[in-house]
Amino acid sequence: GFFPHAIFGSMPALLEKIATLELEISRTQKNKATAKHLGDLKAKLCAARRELLSPEKSGGGGKSKGFEVQRFGDSRVALIGFPSVGKSSLLTALTGVQSEAAAYEFTTLTCIPGVINYNDCKIQLLDLPGIISGAAQGKGRGRQVIATARSADMILMILDATKDDAQRQMLTKELNDVGIRLNKERPKISVTKTKAGGFKFNATCTLTELSSEVCFSILREYKMFNVDVVVHEDATIDDFIDVLEEAGTAPRQYCRCIYVYNKIDMLSISQVDQLARQPYSVVISVSKELNLEGLLERIWQELDLRRVYTKKKGHFPDFTDPLVLTCQRGNKTFTVENAVGLLHKSILDEFKSALVWGSSVRASPQVCGLKHELQDEDVMQITKMTAAEKIKKMHGKKTGTTLAGGNTQVDPTGKKEKEKKAPLKT
Repeated sequence: GFFPHAIFGSMPALLEKIATLELEISRTQKNKATAKHLGDLKAKLCAARRELLSPEKSGGGGKSKGFEVQRFGDSRVALIGFPSVGKSSLLTALTGVQSEAAAYEFTTLTCIPGVINYNDCKIQLLDLPGIISGAAQGKGRGRQVIATARSADMILMILDATKDDAQRQMLTKELNDVGIRLNKERPKISVTKTKAGGFKFNATCTLTELSSEVCFSILREYKMFNVDVVVHEDATIDDFIDVLEEAGTAPRQYCRCIYVYNKIDMLSISQVDQLARQPYSVVISVSKELNLEGLLERIWQELDLRRVYTKKKGHFPDFTDPLVLTCQRGNKTFTVENAVGLLHKSILDEFKSALVWGSSVRASPQVCGLKHELQDEDVMQITKMTAAEKIKKMHGKKTGTTLAGGNTQVDPTGKKEKEKKAPLKT
C-alpha cells in the first residue's frame, strides 16, 4: 500500500540527527587529540544540513509564489531581520515603494522589491519577511527567505537597537546554517583532485587547528581519496569544510553584511555612540529619519560598484549612462575585458586596446590591454582592430606550413606535431 509517512518521515529524523550532532560537537572539548573526531562530526553535520536544504525530489514544495524576484539594476541588497524591526519602513524610506508596515509581526509575507537610485546606479532593495529562530529548518517560511538572501550581493541586517545583541548572533547563526558567511573572505585553501597518488598535504604557515590527519579524515567523509591540499592561512576545520562544499550542490556564499541598528531615537547618546563604533555597523532611525543618508553612503562604499564611462573617438565621454562593474557580473573581475564583455561579447573578438583616463592609470590617457583593472569613474575608449590586423590575428604567426596560394595554416595549433611524439612514460 501507499504510506505517506514513509516519504515524509525523513525530515524529523534529519532534524533529530542534526540536533544530536550539534549537541555532540558542543560537548566535545577542543584540543589536538579531539580535532579529528570534531572534524568528522562537522563533516557529518554539514552533509545532514545539505540534505535538509536540497529540495525533496518527490515534487511538492518547489518555489513559492512571490519570492522569485526578477533581478534588476546593478546590485541587489536584501533586508534581513526579526519581525517588527522596521525593514518595511526602511524600504519605504529609501525607495518610496509602499511596503505595508504595521505594529504586528509578519506584516510582510512575500518579497517586496524597491530600487534606490544612487550615484547613477540602480540598487535593488529586497524587503523580506522576518526571520524567527529555527528559520533554517523551514520555520516561518524561513527557507525561502534565506534562499532569496543567497542571491543578494549584500545583506543589510536590520536590528532593534533597544534589544540586546542576541538578535545579531542568532541571525548570523541562521545564515551560517544555510551557508551564507558574513564579512568573510573565501579561505585560502586549495583542494585539487588528482587521478592517483593518494592524499598530499602542504601548509605554507603554522596551523593550530587543521592537521594532515584531520583533513584526511574529513576528506574520507566526502569520499575523496586522491587529493592535493595546500593551506595558505591558519584556517579552521569549518573553513576546510566550506572549501570542500564548493564543488557540491550548495556552495558557500561569502556575503558583505552591514548591521543596521534601527530605533536609535529610543536610546541615550552614549549607547548610540557605542553601537556606531562596532565594525560594519550603522545606526539609523527610520521614523525620525536620522542618518539614512549615512546608511546609503555606507552601502555604496561596501558594494564597491565601479562606474566606467564609455567614450567615442573625438567625442566627449557620456557621463550619464555608466557601465557598472560589480564583483558578481561577467567574469567577476574589474578588468577591461569584463567591461568590454558587458558592452557586447562580439567587441571582444575585434578588441585591440583601450585608452583609459582616470585613477587606475599612471598617465591619462593610457593604452591598456584586456587585463588592466579599472577603478570607479574611469573613462574608456575602445580601439578596434583594422581588417588587416584581424586577418593577421586569424592566421597567427607565419611559421607553420600553409596551403598553396593563401595564408591558411595546415596545423595552426600544432596538434599533429604533438601526436607524432611518443607519449610520456609515467
